[in-house]
Amino acid sequence: MKRYRWISETGSGLEHLVLGQTNDGIIAQGVVIGGRNGSEYGASYRIACDASWRVRHAIVDVAGGGHLELFADGDGQWRDAGGAVIDALDGCIDIDLTASCFTNTLPIRRFGDSLGERQVIDVTWVWIPELKVERAEQAYTRLAMNAYRFEGLGSDFRADLRVDDDGLVELYPGLFKRA
Repeated sequence: MKRYRWISETGSGLEHLVLGQTNDGIIAQGVVIGGRNGSEYGASYRIACDASWRVRHAIVDVAGGGHLELFADGDGQWRDAGGAVIDALDGCIDIDLTASCFTNTLPIRRFGDSLGERQVIDVTWVWIPELKVERAEQAYTRLAMNAYRFEGLGSDFRADLRVDDDGLVELYPGLFKRA
């Protein structure tokens, strides 16, 4: 088990992550504390991936708020907690939690060396604290060893991320830095 912690560069936000990896897969358990649009929140998450870093199960709980549970088959099909297929997420392999910089690690690790070329992907985008789920188009490109460009294509957002040798963010300019 490895432990990581990030702090917000713009406020009082914090993320704490415990990451475990075996031959069978990856388990990420984290807590995020922050604020958005004048509202403060705290939430916990648990993301289970297979050994290829494809999301298989995700749970998000907002303190004093909602609960979200999603299941994925690793090939782009998602289901809700009741087992209903979520057609709007077809083709999404990764999940991106708005309050977490850890979730940038998922496509970085999953793509590995193929990120030498720009990869456009659709992700399951989860707004925290609202727990609104939608599809979002993103792109990742390796710029140099331990440096990647992240693009949120629907919003023209771009950030050049610095990561460690395990693909975990060290600096997400303007948003997060490793504590």
